[in-house]
Amino acid sequence: MATTLRARPAPITLTDGAVRRIANLMTQAPDGTAGVRLSTPRKGCSGLAYSLDYVAESKVGDERIETAGGTLFVDGGSLLYLIGSRMDWREDDFTAGFVFENPNAKGSCGCGESFTV
Repeated sequence: MATTLRARPAPITLTDGAVRRIANLMTQAPDGTAGVRLSTPRKGCSGLAYSLDYVAESKVGDERIETAGGTLFVDGGSLLYLIGSRMDWREDDFTAGFVFENPNAKGSCGCGESFTV
């Protein structure tokens, strides 16, 4: 009996705004850029922060998410902290930036720059 494999859902979901912002970033990216990588380096008041950087290639363990705007690589070491998250891009009169709704975050610092799990 043949087994059919279901496509595995992406570890995080992106809003239309986030996809548009990635597309915008990719139009400004240096030559040779393969996409942007989302990672959670240790920094900030609460311990972990969200970081997005241009990358020329994926690393071993990266999760690749293809979007209409470009490729988002999720750092393999950060996956456990990000599974189930929603990534959005928000702009208003005074601020603009990616906003994360992360069900794994148990707390965050007052300024919202870092989180703890």
